Amino acid sequence: MQTAAIQAIIRFGFGQRGIQPPPPDPEAWLAGQITGPDTAAFPPGLPSVADGLIVLREQNKFQLPPGESLVHPLYELDVAAQTEQVLTTDAPFRERLVWFWANHFTVSTRAGGTLATVGPYVREAIRPNVTAPFFAMLLSVMRHPAMLMYLENDASVGPNSPVGLQTGRGLNENLARECLELHTLSPASGYTQQDVTEFARILTGWSIDRNAAQPGFIFREAAHEPGSKTLMGRTFPPGEAGGIMALDFLANHPATHRHLAGQLASQFVADVPPPDAVRTIEGVLRDTQGDLGAASLAVTQLPGAWTPLTKFRSPQDFAIAALRLLDLPDGERPRIPAVFAGLGQPLWQAPLPNGWSDQTSDWASPDGLMRRIDWSYGFAGHVGQQDPMQLADAALGPLLSGSTASQIQLAGSRRDALTLLFASPEFQRR
Repeated sequence: MQTAAIQAIIRFGFGQRGIQPPPPDPEAWLAGQITGPDTAAFPPGLPSVADGLIVLREQNKFQLPPGESLVHPLYELDVAAQTEQVLTTDAPFRERLVWFWANHFTVSTRAGGTLATVGPYVREAIRPNVTAPFFAMLLSVMRHPAMLMYLENDASVGPNSPVGLQTGRGLNENLARECLELHTLSPASGYTQQDVTEFARILTGWSIDRNAAQPGFIFREAAHEPGSKTLMGRTFPPGEAGGIMALDFLANHPATHRHLAGQLASQFVADVPPPDAVRTIEGVLRDTQGDLGAASLAVTQLPGAWTPLTKFRSPQDFAIAALRLLDLPDGERPRIPAVFAGLGQPLWQAPLPNGWSDQTSDWASPDGLMRRIDWSYGFAGHVGQQDPMQLADAALGPLLSGSTASQIQLAGSRRDALTLLFASPEFQRR
């Protein structure tokens, strides 16, 4: 049972927090995080997306230099709140799902303006929907100003709309393309460039009212391409309702269920998951109309999800696991965004809309491993009077190999011992 409990903490969460005892019933512990309410507690006063857009509006109005950014303090509040949550949560499976879906629906601060909206986006569009029907999450994402800004749908205009005819502006296909390719169907479904264009027409008018007292999503009828459109052989009426119908169609398409099943199985089972695992999750999504809570529970029941140490930790995963294990007070921790950036995976800065990879081949490079070892030695200086072997047992339990245990016991100092733990093959995997 202890092996299963440790595996649940590592595979489905972010690693053990301190030397807390593992859950006595790991399957019930995981299920409770899905069937129960979200227990995340954020400090009062975190900015909403409307707050971010207001501040961004003021910053653009006065054309402030980078050193006087009004947006950055809001961004820092969200960074602090959301990294604190992942380091201290008692529901790490649910938290991993938040991070997983935020990566699936990537919004990166590498695009202009999103610094003001990405934190609220994760809290408003992703977090409330991790156990909801996939359609609910998809609709929330597609209407959120962060996504509309990131993929520039707020600049997309129907060529034959009143605005298009007056200004000569036309379609921006970014959001339509990424939604079909990454968020829903995947290229394996066989959609065409014509489908991308038609979907972009459907999404014209989905924009942002930046000048409202409470800025946010708006459907601009005057910028919407008139007439019905055909996507993947299905015809949708004009207007905002047609867009909602199209998203419902995509969310519940068999190709979407298959694609999401593959993504979930890759995250929790193996880089190349067994076909049976994918088919199982796909079947649950199909039979429940895309219920993400049901799919998450199904993942925990896959035999392959309980095979220990098959997934290589990404830099963020690795750093979070180390930080959770030492469980340092807030004032004694290193600055988390700097840690992520130094290890090669800066927070909310994926280079492309497909987000960060979870494949071993993309992270297990010699340079990447040396970064981890160097950081581990620096971070291990915070070990204080904690016993490295006690920490190793808490982190890995029966998964700790005899070889690693011997090296930790023979180390010349607590710092060296903890560095050896963090650099061990067992700690690098989940």
